[in-house]
Amino acid sequence: MKKYLYYVICILSVLTVFFAGCKDKNAPESFNGNVARPTWTAPGVSDITSSMTAVIKVDLKAQYPETAADWQPSVNDLLAAFSGETCLGVAQPQDGLFFLYIASSTSSSASDPTSNSEAVTLRYYSAHYKNLFEAKDAFYFHNDDRLGTVAAPIVPSFVVVK
Repeated sequence: MKKYLYYVICILSVLTVFFAGCKDKNAPESFNGNVARPTWTAPGVSDITSSMTAVIKVDLKAQYPETAADWQPSVNDLLAAFSGETCLGVAQPQDGLFFLYIASSTSSSASDPTSNSEAVTLRYYSAHYKNLFEAKDAFYFHNDDRLGTVAAPIVPSFVVVK
């Protein structure tokens, strides 16, 4: 009986160690950070040759119902569009939405398939979590394009920036 009990304890110990290493990468403790509010800067007017707009809703609570159950949007949140490390636009929330004006010094057209479109990624700063998030998917910049509306905003999926 002692030998059987010894084996059960060993197996439980191994399983505990194994599952402790399999934590969700977006567990609540990884959402909480100590990141200062970014000082992202949109391009200056003289640098803009083309632009597009996007209406975006950030909803971490819907994406991570258990992990972000305590998440609340804040007027101190920021959303920015980037091409590589170049900031193309910054917005603060208004009535739960981000109205993002995305400016570029390059020109591309959605109607011209040969145009060299920039890949645009979104970065979100949560004042609630004091942490940075990045959208899982990028989209392409096209001059005069409009993504999302007030009635049907774009709702990207985000991951914590590591």
